[in-house]
Amino acid sequence: MSDAFTVLWTHEVCRALRRAGRVGERPPVAFSGVHSSLPAWSGAQAGDEVYALHVNRREVFVVSRLRVIDRERRGCCGTAPAAWEDPAYPGHDDWSMLGAEGCGADPVHVDATPVRFDTPISADLLARLAWRNRRGQTRNLKYVVDGRLENSVSLQGFYRLTPESAAELADVTAGAVSSR
Repeated sequence: MSDAFTVLWTHEVCRALRRAGRVGERPPVAFSGVHSSLPAWSGAQAGDEVYALHVNRREVFVVSRLRVIDRERRGCCGTAPAAWEDPAYPGHDDWSMLGAEGCGADPVHVDATPVRFDTPISADLLARLAWRNRRGQTRNLKYVVDGRLENSVSLQGFYRLTPESAAELADVTAGAVSSR
Protein backbone atom coordinates (compact mmCIF):
# COMPACT_ATOMS: atom_id res chain seq x y z
CA MET A 1 0.00 0.00 0.00
CA SER A 2 1.35 3.42 -0.91
CA ASP A 3 1.80 6.28 1.53
CA ALA A 4 1.17 10.00 1.19
CA PHE A 5 3.28 12.87 2.46
CA THR A 6 3.28 16.65 2.54
CA VAL A 7 6.11 19.02 1.73
CA LEU A 8 6.01 22.78 2.18
CA TRP A 9 7.07 24.87 -0.80
CA THR A 10 8.33 28.23 0.44
CA HIS A 11 7.43 31.67 -0.86
CA GLU A 12 10.82 31.73 -2.60
CA VAL A 13 10.11 28.47 -4.45
CA CYS A 14 6.60 29.56 -5.43
CA ARG A 15 7.81 32.99 -6.62
CA ALA A 16 10.45 31.24 -8.74
CA LEU A 17 7.79 28.93 -10.24
CA ARG A 18 5.66 31.94 -11.17
CA ARG A 19 8.62 33.94 -12.56
CA ALA A 20 9.68 30.99 -14.71
CA GLY A 21 6.15 30.59 -16.10
CA ARG A 22 5.68 27.11 -14.62
CA VAL A 23 2.10 27.66 -13.44
CA GLY A 24 -0.12 25.18 -15.27
CA GLU A 25 2.82 22.89 -16.08
CA ARG A 26 3.52 19.47 -14.58
CA PRO A 27 6.88 19.14 -12.84
CA PRO A 28 8.76 16.00 -13.94
CA VAL A 29 11.10 16.13 -10.95
CA ALA A 30 11.54 17.49 -7.44
CA PHE A 31 14.61 17.27 -5.23
CA SER A 32 15.34 15.72 -1.88
CA GLY A 33 18.25 16.88 0.26
CA VAL A 34 20.39 16.06 3.25
CA HIS A 35 20.21 19.50 4.84
CA SER A 36 17.34 21.41 6.43
CA SER A 37 17.44 23.84 3.48
CA LEU A 38 15.86 21.10 1.35
CA PRO A 39 13.45 18.55 2.84
CA ALA A 40 14.64 14.95 2.68
CA TRP A 41 12.02 12.78 1.05
CA SER A 42 12.99 9.95 3.38
CA GLY A 43 10.52 7.13 3.38
CA ALA A 44 8.99 8.04 0.00
CA GLN A 45 9.03 5.22 -2.51
CA ALA A 46 7.72 4.63 -6.01
CA GLY A 47 3.93 4.93 -6.01
CA ASP A 48 3.74 7.24 -2.98
CA GLU A 49 2.04 10.61 -3.30
CA VAL A 50 3.42 13.90 -2.08
CA TYR A 51 1.24 16.97 -1.68
CA ALA A 52 3.22 20.17 -2.22
CA LEU A 53 1.67 22.80 0.05
CA HIS A 54 2.08 26.57 0.15
CA VAL A 55 0.96 29.04 2.80
CA ASN A 56 -0.10 32.48 1.63
CA ARG A 57 -1.69 35.01 3.96
CA ARG A 58 -2.38 32.29 6.54
CA GLU A 59 -4.28 30.17 4.00
CA VAL A 60 -2.90 26.75 2.95
CA PHE A 61 -2.98 25.72 -0.71
CA VAL A 62 -2.23 22.47 -2.50
CA VAL A 63 0.16 23.49 -5.28
CA SER A 64 0.63 20.05 -6.85
CA ARG A 65 0.16 16.37 -6.14
CA LEU A 66 3.32 14.48 -7.07
CA ARG A 67 3.32 10.69 -7.47
CA VAL A 68 6.84 9.31 -6.99
CA ILE A 69 8.16 7.37 -9.99
CA ASP A 70 11.71 6.80 -8.76
CA ARG A 71 14.56 8.39 -6.82
CA GLU A 72 17.40 7.66 -9.26
CA ARG A 73 19.62 9.87 -11.38
CA ARG A 74 18.62 9.16 -15.00
CA GLY A 75 19.66 10.38 -18.42
CA CYS A 76 17.14 13.23 -18.23
CA CYS A 77 19.07 14.66 -15.27
CA GLY A 78 22.07 15.50 -17.47
CA THR A 79 25.73 14.86 -16.91
CA ALA A 80 26.82 14.51 -13.29
CA PRO A 81 28.97 17.45 -12.18
CA ALA A 82 32.72 17.02 -12.40
CA ALA A 83 33.44 20.00 -10.13
CA TRP A 84 31.51 21.79 -7.39
CA GLU A 85 30.72 24.78 -9.64
CA ASP A 86 29.06 22.62 -12.33
CA PRO A 87 25.25 22.49 -12.29
CA ALA A 88 24.01 19.44 -10.40
CA TYR A 89 21.11 18.58 -12.74
CA PRO A 90 21.48 20.47 -16.03
CA GLY A 91 18.74 18.39 -17.63
CA HIS A 92 16.23 19.83 -15.17
CA ASP A 93 17.19 23.52 -15.35
CA ASP A 94 13.52 24.44 -15.96
CA TRP A 95 12.63 23.01 -12.56
CA SER A 96 15.80 23.81 -10.61
CA MET A 97 13.81 26.02 -8.22
CA LEU A 98 12.46 22.81 -6.69
CA GLY A 99 15.85 22.23 -5.10
CA ALA A 100 18.37 21.19 -7.76
CA GLU A 101 21.05 23.33 -6.15
CA GLY A 102 20.19 22.28 -2.58
CA CYS A 103 22.76 20.70 -0.30
CA GLY A 104 23.10 17.05 -1.30
CA ALA A 105 20.17 17.30 -3.72
CA ASP A 106 18.92 14.02 -5.18
CA PRO A 107 16.32 13.82 -7.95
CA VAL A 108 12.85 12.46 -7.30
CA HIS A 109 11.11 11.80 -10.62
CA VAL A 110 7.38 12.36 -10.35
CA ASP A 111 4.11 12.24 -12.24
CA ALA A 112 2.50 15.46 -11.05
CA THR A 113 -0.64 17.51 -11.38
CA PRO A 114 -0.15 20.97 -12.88
CA VAL A 115 1.32 23.65 -10.61
CA ARG A 116 -1.43 25.99 -9.42
CA PHE A 117 -1.99 28.39 -6.58
CA ASP A 118 -5.80 28.43 -6.42
CA THR A 119 -6.59 25.17 -4.59
CA PRO A 120 -7.13 26.07 -0.93
CA ILE A 121 -7.53 23.59 1.87
CA SER A 122 -10.81 24.39 3.60
CA ALA A 123 -10.81 25.56 7.22
CA ASP A 124 -12.60 22.35 8.28
CA LEU A 125 -10.07 20.11 6.56
CA LEU A 126 -7.14 22.17 7.86
CA ALA A 127 -8.34 21.52 11.41
CA ARG A 128 -8.64 17.74 10.72
CA LEU A 129 -5.39 17.14 8.81
CA ALA A 130 -3.21 14.65 10.64
CA TRP A 131 0.21 13.11 10.18
CA ARG A 132 1.67 9.94 11.67
CA ASN A 133 5.23 9.10 12.53
CA ARG A 134 6.96 5.73 12.17
CA ARG A 135 5.82 4.71 15.66
CA GLY A 136 2.20 5.28 14.68
CA GLN A 137 1.72 8.44 16.75
CA THR A 138 -0.45 11.06 15.11
CA ARG A 139 -0.41 14.83 15.29
CA ASN A 140 -2.49 17.65 13.92
CA LEU A 141 -1.38 21.07 12.75
CA LYS A 142 -0.46 23.55 15.43
CA TYR A 143 -1.34 27.23 15.22
CA VAL A 144 -4.68 26.85 13.40
CA VAL A 145 -6.91 29.69 14.57
CA ASP A 146 -10.35 30.27 13.08
CA GLY A 147 -9.51 28.04 10.11
CA ARG A 148 -6.32 29.90 9.27
CA LEU A 149 -2.70 28.95 9.87
CA GLU A 150 -0.99 31.47 12.14
CA ASN A 151 2.47 29.87 11.88
CA SER A 152 3.70 27.40 9.25
CA VAL A 153 6.42 25.79 11.38
CA SER A 154 4.47 22.52 11.81
CA LEU A 155 4.28 22.14 8.01
CA GLN A 156 8.00 22.67 7.42
CA GLY A 157 9.57 19.36 6.47
CA PHE A 158 8.47 16.12 4.86
CA TYR A 159 5.73 14.33 6.80
CA ARG A 160 3.64 11.17 6.33
CA LEU A 161 -0.12 11.77 6.32
CA THR A 162 -2.64 9.51 8.00
CA PRO A 163 -4.64 7.48 5.45
CA GLU A 164 -7.76 9.55 6.23
CA SER A 165 -6.00 12.87 5.61
CA ALA A 166 -4.38 11.50 2.47
CA ALA A 167 -7.82 10.52 1.12
CA GLU A 168 -9.20 13.98 1.87
CA LEU A 169 -6.30 15.75 0.14
CA ALA A 170 -6.75 13.39 -2.83
CA ASP A 171 -10.38 14.56 -3.04
CA VAL A 172 -9.25 18.21 -2.96
CA THR A 173 -6.78 17.72 -5.79
CA ALA A 174 -9.16 15.53 -7.82
CA GLY A 175 -11.75 18.29 -7.65
CA ALA A 176 -9.19 20.91 -8.67
CA VAL A 177 -7.93 18.87 -11.65
CA SER A 178 -11.45 18.06 -12.89
CA SER A 179 -12.57 21.71 -12.57
CA ARG A 180 -9.96 22.91 -15.10
